Amino acid sequence: MEKNATAPLPRAAYLGGLAIAVGGAVLFSTKAVVAKLLYRHQIDAVTLIAFRMLFSLPVFAAVAVWKMRAGPPLGRADRWRVVGLGLVGYYLSSFLDFLGLQYISVGLERLILFLTPTFVLLISTLFLKQHIGRRQWLALLTSYAGIVLVFLHDLKGGGNVALGASLVLGSAAAYAAYLLLSGEMVQRLGSLRLVAYAMCVSSVACVGQFFLLRPASMLLQPMPVYGLSLVNGIFCTVMPVFMTMVAVQRIGAGTASQAGMIGPVSTLFLGALILGEPVTDWQLGGTALVLAGIYLLSKK
Repeated sequence: MEKNATAPLPRAAYLGGLAIAVGGAVLFSTKAVVAKLLYRHQIDAVTLIAFRMLFSLPVFAAVAVWKMRAGPPLGRADRWRVVGLGLVGYYLSSFLDFLGLQYISVGLERLILFLTPTFVLLISTLFLKQHIGRRQWLALLTSYAGIVLVFLHDLKGGGNVALGASLVLGSAAAYAAYLLLSGEMVQRLGSLRLVAYAMCVSSVACVGQFFLLRPASMLLQPMPVYGLSLVNGIFCTVMPVFMTMVAVQRIGAGTASQAGMIGPVSTLFLGALILGEPVTDWQLGGTALVLAGIYLLSKK
């Protein structure tokens, strides 16, 4: 009997890739919980993001040097593109995210960031004149209905929820712009090389911002700040990047992105378990709507 040339991936290998994708999504989502714990030590977003990048920079720098030696050098135009992508996709996006986390729950933050694919679609429609189909409109309406539901619920608790949500929306929009602008360079340079370069640019910007705006004495922090920053830099930044890339190689981008839908759910329950944030019917309903909308969008 003739073998099928397009035989499916063996079950063990598929489940392994799926587990890596889920683990990466959960770890990346956990950064919001870690940030909330760091804010309890009276540090601000400028300090938080600087410590995060200080711990992750050595790994990304090592990968960047390795890729630099393995491939041809970047041209002048590509160097400026990498700088721009690093500043928009990782520095600006991360900074706005951590600023917003000072005012909103980790559940709402993760849901807003999960709207990134919808921002890619909207930007493509507005600036690249791409057509939005009926299913895509349904996906957009479903996702944003979920965000409105959770937002209105959190708004009842008072505070600067609107400000925090606006900052995180800006973060999602910045990362969507990065995804659109980086597409051509990913094809030429490879995702690992581009991410390593862009993260190095972002790290320099975050650390430089710290020394411009804060005294060097603020580098002296209690031990829990160093420990949580290490977790934030390695386990919530470096590991998810590489785990996602491995998962995409093993099971494909579509399946890996759908496995990433565990992120908002894990954040909701980790927030309840670690931070004591309540899980209400409104939040569960809003989360279900957002996940349904993104799932519809991913099926295009």
